[in-house]
Amino acid sequence: MQKLFYLLFDSAEADGTKLREALCGVAVPAMREAGAMEITVFGADADVAEGSPIRQVDPPIRAMVSFWLEDAGDRGSAEAALAGHVQGLAGYLVCESRPMVHEMPKGERTPGMKQISCITKRADLSQEEYIRIWHGDHRQVAIDTQSTFGYVRNEIFRALTPGAPDRWDAFVEESFPMGALTDQEIFYDAKTHEEYETNFKIMMDSCGRFLDHSAIEVTFFSEYYMG
Repeated sequence: MQKLFYLLFDSAEADGTKLREALCGVAVPAMREAGAMEITVFGADADVAEGSPIRQVDPPIRAMVSFWLEDAGDRGSAEAALAGHVQGLAGYLVCESRPMVHEMPKGERTPGMKQISCITKRADLSQEEYIRIWHGDHRQVAIDTQSTFGYVRNEIFRALTPGAPDRWDAFVEESFPMGALTDQEIFYDAKTHEEYETNFKIMMDSCGRFLDHSAIEVTFFSEYYMG
């Protein structure tokens, strides 16, 4: 079994809710027919429209889809089911780990909102040191300083589609309460502004130890686990 992760690119003005509905209602059944399992659709829809994404690619990321196949080499039909709904896509083979497992009701919107960050390792770090920091003490820092209730790492093994951006090393899924979309004190699990400032600094300092912030891409989504 292999996990595939797709970024779907479309105009910033495109209707994110219609795209998410098309993916769940049209693409997902076709993907299942093609052998895809454990499909999750992440849509930048109306429910998360108040978020402020960090965009560096054009056209921007408007949705993401993850799924599992027995063999990534047999992805053609599932990939085609996604491609017809957007301007472009980039697919990757990833290695998944779940430091925080959250409940995902099948076929429904997962409570809260999902932040997915496309992250890049600092160039001056070895792969071993990068993993040591990220999977080691930073894991607890993220849990302690944010209102995160779900955390999934998708480390990129290799790109699957021609021209897929090679600037990133992983896609990080973090689940937050809906209020965190627009309120930084909720995002950083703070009861006071002073606590927010403290947690923000701790988190940014920790991220700075292993990430290249100049390459980061951050998008907010509604999560639909389709099974």
